[in-house]
Amino acid sequence: MRGIRILQGLVLVCILLIPVLIFMFLRGFGENKYDLPVFYQNGVDNPFQECQFEDSAQHYIPEFAFTNQEGKTIGRKEMEGKITIVDFFFTSCPSICPLMSKEMERVNDMFRDNPEVQIMSISIDPEYDTPEILQEYADEHHAIAGKWHFLSGPKLETYQLARCGFVLPTLDGMGVPDDFVHSDKFVLVDEQGRIRGYYSGTNREDVDLLMLETKVLLHANK
Repeated sequence: MRGIRILQGLVLVCILLIPVLIFMFLRGFGENKYDLPVFYQNGVDNPFQECQFEDSAQHYIPEFAFTNQEGKTIGRKEMEGKITIVDFFFTSCPSICPLMSKEMERVNDMFRDNPEVQIMSISIDPEYDTPEILQEYADEHHAIAGKWHFLSGPKLETYQLARCGFVLPTLDGMGVPDDFVHSDKFVLVDEQGRIRGYYSGTNREDVDLLMLETKVLLHANK
């Protein structure tokens, strides 16, 4: 039994080391560089004219200030100087949210000791998702206080932020869980408020890539 536990421990260590080894490989050979894209450097396409974007200008996450599970105000100001991973969800979601939140737990664990990385999960059903409900959900997913913020804010502002700030499709379900529509994407935002990547929060390999590219950004900031 002891031998099996040691073997399981070694396997876990090897799995956790894979992203680091990939990064070191990319860093150490020749002129190859792992450069992350900067999204929307020349503005955002706006075919339906639902958002007011600056023409031909770098897109940044706009100002917002919502309430987290502890009743604290958290928003754009707290993103300055940090790498932030963002998703949109709601606690009564019957479909993709549970899997997204389980995958985000892995991100939470990976960067638990790094104060330069934080997570913001923003509810698209703020009328139901009060700070008390969000705290229960945070506890269920082992969220680290001050690291993983579950946020709710005014509904119109929330949907405006999703569509026009993070450039993600979002539809109000009017209180009916099956009628809400939101993206499964995790969004990687750098310390300047620029979007650097989109990753499926329901795909383990995509989340592995998110964690690797977060480490790339961390190294670039050194």
